[in-house]
Amino acid sequence: MERRKKKRWEDETITGVGRREARTSFYGDSARHVSLNGDWKFLYLEAPEFSPAGFEEPGSGAGWDTIDVPSVWQMRGYDHMHYTDVLYLFPVNPPYVPSKNPTGIYKRSFVLDDAWFAGDTILKFHGVDSAYDIWVNGVHAGYSKVSRLPAEFDVTSLVKPGENDVTVRVYKWSDGTYLEDQDMWWFSGIYRDVELINEPKNAVLDCRVTAVLDTACECGRAAIDLTVKGVGSGTWSLLDGERLMAEGDFTSSGDQKEIGITAEAGTVRPWTAETPYLYRIRIRFENHEITVRTGFRTIEIKDGNFTVNGTAILLNGVNHHDYSPTEGRAVTYEQMKADVILMKQHNINALRCSHYPAADCLYDLCDEYGLYVIDEADLECHGFEWVENYTWISDDPAWETAYVDRAVRMVRRDFNHPSILMWSLGNESAFGCNFVKSAEAVRTVDPSRLVHYEGDFEAEAADVYSTMYTWLDKLEEIGRGEKGNQKPHVMCEYGHSMGNGAGCLKAYQDLFRKYKRLQGGFIWEWYDHGFLTKDEEGHEYYRYGGSYGDFPNNGNFCIDGLLMPDRTPSPSLTEYRQVIAPVEIRKKTGSGREILLKNWYDFKDLSHLCVKWWISCDETVQEEGVIEDLNAGPGEGCRLEIPYRPFMPESNTDYYLNVSVCLKQDVPYAGKGHEVSRGQFLLKEHLETAVLHEAGGRFVTEDDGILFKVKGKSSEVVFHKIYGRLERWTVDGKPYVTAGPEVTVYRATIDNDMYKKDDWMNKYFIQLPDEQMEYFRTEEHENHVDVTIGTYFGCLNQSWGFLCDYHYTVYGDGAVTCRLEGKQIQRGKAEPGFLPRIGIRLKASKDLQKAAWYGLGFQENYADSREAAFMGVYRSDVDGMSTNYVYPQENGHREEVSWYSLGDGERSLLVTADRPLGLNIHNYTEESLEEAKYPWQIKEAEDVIIHMDYLHSGLGSNSCGQEQEEAYKVKRQDFALSFTMRAVDAAEDVAQSKIKYLD
Repeated sequence: MERRKKKRWEDETITGVGRREARTSFYGDSARHVSLNGDWKFLYLEAPEFSPAGFEEPGSGAGWDTIDVPSVWQMRGYDHMHYTDVLYLFPVNPPYVPSKNPTGIYKRSFVLDDAWFAGDTILKFHGVDSAYDIWVNGVHAGYSKVSRLPAEFDVTSLVKPGENDVTVRVYKWSDGTYLEDQDMWWFSGIYRDVELINEPKNAVLDCRVTAVLDTACECGRAAIDLTVKGVGSGTWSLLDGERLMAEGDFTSSGDQKEIGITAEAGTVRPWTAETPYLYRIRIRFENHEITVRTGFRTIEIKDGNFTVNGTAILLNGVNHHDYSPTEGRAVTYEQMKADVILMKQHNINALRCSHYPAADCLYDLCDEYGLYVIDEADLECHGFEWVENYTWISDDPAWETAYVDRAVRMVRRDFNHPSILMWSLGNESAFGCNFVKSAEAVRTVDPSRLVHYEGDFEAEAADVYSTMYTWLDKLEEIGRGEKGNQKPHVMCEYGHSMGNGAGCLKAYQDLFRKYKRLQGGFIWEWYDHGFLTKDEEGHEYYRYGGSYGDFPNNGNFCIDGLLMPDRTPSPSLTEYRQVIAPVEIRKKTGSGREILLKNWYDFKDLSHLCVKWWISCDETVQEEGVIEDLNAGPGEGCRLEIPYRPFMPESNTDYYLNVSVCLKQDVPYAGKGHEVSRGQFLLKEHLETAVLHEAGGRFVTEDDGILFKVKGKSSEVVFHKIYGRLERWTVDGKPYVTAGPEVTVYRATIDNDMYKKDDWMNKYFIQLPDEQMEYFRTEEHENHVDVTIGTYFGCLNQSWGFLCDYHYTVYGDGAVTCRLEGKQIQRGKAEPGFLPRIGIRLKASKDLQKAAWYGLGFQENYADSREAAFMGVYRSDVDGMSTNYVYPQENGHREEVSWYSLGDGERSLLVTADRPLGLNIHNYTEESLEEAKYPWQIKEAEDVIIHMDYLHSGLGSNSCGQEQEEAYKVKRQDFALSFTMRAVDAAEDVAQSKIKYLD
């Protein structure tokens, strides 16, 4: 059957028209560069065929809109916002795209003076999505595609002195779209810089530098491959700052000439991510001078590992997209610099460009600050998996040119960056002949680096065995060499940081450090990709997939970063920072003063660090000091004696040795004193004492058959005999507890619960509990009243549950103790594999907004995400106990809480536990969290909602990857909670918490 004639933007064999061959980006260039960023005329059309006659001619464009460049037009009100993870937004019919193809025509003028024409005119676009045609002064100048790579056009013959006109017609859909189906928002337009380059007639066109070390990793050699145009002579020099290390000259006698130079550098400082030392290569050809920054380092595979300068390295990485909450994919140098600095401050040493090449300057920043980079081709055709023909174009030789073009252009542009460790051929596009050809082409252009591609499951063409979201048991099999091929392994994606999570990061790091073959991985991902919105009612929030009426969409699957959209580090970034810290701090068993430091740096010793230590109790620092001299080479350890003085402990007080490993001096990304790692150890010094409850106080009890009231001198405790619960507790007429403890197994689901949510809520109905009263008994004593309540806890239509015994003791001094025991019951077979929590929920007066607790903090922490948390006394308002995730979900949990208080500034409810428990305190219910889609929709409760957990399940990473480890799943089991409630002066909560009572 005859097919329609291919349009230019539907022809996979056309990689460009009139576009110059890809070349390296220079760090410095004496050629004049003129930015064409700024306001352009803009005409939005539903298809390119609707372009008005003569649109490309100078002087046209009257009445058009104005748009700023760089930008994406969806963020400027054109077309519509749409997010998908995998799906193509049109029928899968490669290379054809819809006839309705949103198109933007851009137009602007520029003025050139007479002096300009001493050289050639190069028009350069750094990034346009997805394909585009160019006209200069009405004449077609070229066509290009590959959205995340630059294109240059020599328009010397088309420009003239004075005013000139450039017109660009951009197509949303092209055959290239089939290769750009990444997990991200669909954006279009000129979103990176546009510039004119006044290139001299005699010029350096290209300069590729391969700077390597000798076998001893001491002396450096730089191979410089030049391409020059024109006739003349030139010089080269290798510089360390301003110190000349080597120099030479060369000549060119032809229009374009390849020149090879070898620069012997002698003794050099090797480049690594830990020691990112850079040198400059300066090339001058006639009147044109360019500069390249380089670092001397050698990348090899040795003994089953990939190595830098002969050393097997561990990648503690993160995946990075171009993203701005207000500009979409249009990002600035300042934003990228802030990203790199924040990564370095959080011990991250590697970055994967997911899933396309970044703007040039990101690599400059990685070179300078020190990050290993996996540079990735702008290639993903994930949607073919969903039509169950995954290799459709990846294994079709007709698409070979398109695949190879994307890989080779990336390599040619980014060749000179020492930070780049591997070239990745793309992402999630199956495997086939076109990847084999791409790998061959990449190695031809650059044999000095490694080739990566996760979709090459057997690592046939790739140099490393790469997997994503591998579960811990399978990862250990890989580490032991029992699974997969024997090439070095890297996880290009793991630790899916969607919403509250990821958990179990320490378990992954432990395996990376245990097995030499496992060389780390990259967290998915750096940013939450939400877009700032302010509605008519003034609510400010971030939108995600589906928020714009886009369908189909993948909802909040784009809200999956270590950074929230406003760049606030999520708790998981703080956790990751500690998990991957390059110094591990341990305490010698049986020693009160000796600690052990393990150096996990690959190249650096610990001499640039110091140890700050302090002895803490409650909210005070009892003693502190600094140890300056740390001696441990890479992979080694050292022992330190902490010289704190002997002391007599106060009663019922815990003392901790806190250790912070910090920078001794300022570094480019952080100041002196910046913390690299931390540790905390409970000291053996402890004195336990207990007292009797104060005698006195007369009780009056009232029983009307429904309510049982215990009235003391200043307090009243009310129990409901029908419902079998503590109804309220007031002191001096002020309500403290407004609804007493009830058993719960439910938490508002987190994103990492997504594959359990349906079962939990629609099969086991854990959010629909019922606690049935079985007995109610009271017993009056001289100094207290006992109230014992038996209940049966179960959930709608379930055969499993708990027999619960509440034993309340109301003392004459106003204290109320609750001892709760639960015995598991199962009369059938069906039950969830595990529960979110086992604990109680109670409510307190809304007036009590000042919170304090003794436990892990300050930030939220969970059973499988608590490495960054220290034990201590922390204070906050109730709202500060919450983490404001873009998509509302369970948050704000704290582990190991021994006591907490809630007050109004004068008096506080103080709750002390017999054994540490988990704590959540919020101004809203978990039901409200579950219902809300945006933070402003969370309904405020009439009370303060308190959860006290016997156990609370971990977070896992099961939105994409490992679920909670077995050790951090709450199974149906017997449980017990015991705590005492008192009303105390707010300023006395710490002191009062130390009072322990005899039974």
